[in-house]
Amino acid sequence: MSSIPPSLLNEFAALLGDAWLTDANERLSYGYDNSRRQALPDAVALPTTREQVVALVRGCRTHRIPIVARGRGTNTTGAAVPIAGGVVISFERMNRVLEIRADDRCVVVQPGVLNGDLQRALASHGLFWPPDPTSADYSSIGGNLACNAGGPRAVKYGATRDNVLALTAITGAGDVIHCGSATTKGATGYDLQRLLVGSEGTLALIVEATLKLTPVPQQRRVLRALYRDVSSAAAAVARLMAQPVTPSMLEFMDGECVRLARELLGQTQEMRDDLIMPDAGALLMIEADGDAATLPFAVEALTAAASGDGLIEIEVASDEGTRERLWSARKALSPALRTLAAGKINEDVVVPVSRIPALVDGVQALSREFELTIVTFGHAGNGNLHVNILYDPANSAESERAQAALARVFALTLSLGGTLSGEHGIGLLKRDFMPQAIDPPTLALMRQLKAVFDPDGILNPGKLLPP
Repeated sequence: MSSIPPSLLNEFAALLGDAWLTDANERLSYGYDNSRRQALPDAVALPTTREQVVALVRGCRTHRIPIVARGRGTNTTGAAVPIAGGVVISFERMNRVLEIRADDRCVVVQPGVLNGDLQRALASHGLFWPPDPTSADYSSIGGNLACNAGGPRAVKYGATRDNVLALTAITGAGDVIHCGSATTKGATGYDLQRLLVGSEGTLALIVEATLKLTPVPQQRRVLRALYRDVSSAAAAVARLMAQPVTPSMLEFMDGECVRLARELLGQTQEMRDDLIMPDAGALLMIEADGDAATLPFAVEALTAAASGDGLIEIEVASDEGTRERLWSARKALSPALRTLAAGKINEDVVVPVSRIPALVDGVQALSREFELTIVTFGHAGNGNLHVNILYDPANSAESERAQAALARVFALTLSLGGTLSGEHGIGLLKRDFMPQAIDPPTLALMRQLKAVFDPDGILNPGKLLPP
């Protein structure tokens, strides 16, 4: 039975018309995300203006109705699942690029704009927005903001939080707040826009964002380096990040990923040609970008840094087509893993770059201990690796081992001075591990901030902060 009183149902129906969904079949589509968890909301709102969002929040606050903000549901941690029922506010119809200010290198957007659509709109201006998660073509800017999305380019250009200038948001009290300004420098009060980015809809609902843009580089080159073992590849990562030329992307794949790249992703003749490689314990994909005059020197510097003990071979992609195919193969790895097992736990832990060998060695030991396939790849330049635990959900013993292995992965990560997430966020699935990563006084302060922004606790309850 719905927790929404009839008077509020009627009020919101009058406010939104056919953008207020209460039919069970319609609500079902908004009850899950890419974590494969689901729960049925009591209603779904599809606002088109900030005024409608304000009215929704104020009405829900009056009756203590939970609100879950939703982009396109690509989150992997359950952050968009309405576990407490209530109202899902989907921002899919607030999807306008409001203003491209090329001279100021910024753009103003609504939260429902898709990352890929934004990049295409900016291309004619010679600009791009750096965050490029694997889901870019179908993830929304609001979702990117909610979990501080990153992607391969973050090693040089930063994650979402580093590329936001200003936000307009609605707090849990129904107040409209404006954080930041359309300038790249500012020292006027607290940096609230950086606080909201990554807060997973628990503090406020973002209805407008001013994003910092970067000129598209003239040229790019990709190097593919194969190594004897993980330690050799990790040592190369340390060398690459210590020298002056910052790679625009630096991706790591363990030996299992190298094998999968050949077997699962070499579906066309061109792709097979690109992926022909000897057996290796690890692979680095390294990209440099810049202008025609300086790029050769950058490639030379990165090649020198990547070379060393354990290197099997290093090659530069021969043309842009080869480069695109190699990156397509890398981005296809995560979904390709679902062909190997019905269940996949994909965690994006982060450690200091120098601790990558210890992390991967430890994960491989856990794979043997728990008798599970665990595949590791990710953004080595940031120390952000995706640890994929493959298992059969229909096998209760295997499921228990997978959960036990996950807890040990987090414990290992924290013991190496790392943290629980680099870009996926905490959501529901990592929430109960937060006390291991955050000390009690800091968690208490986070709860106090939550209460200031959301005094009645209606915004995405049960997510991010442990009970």
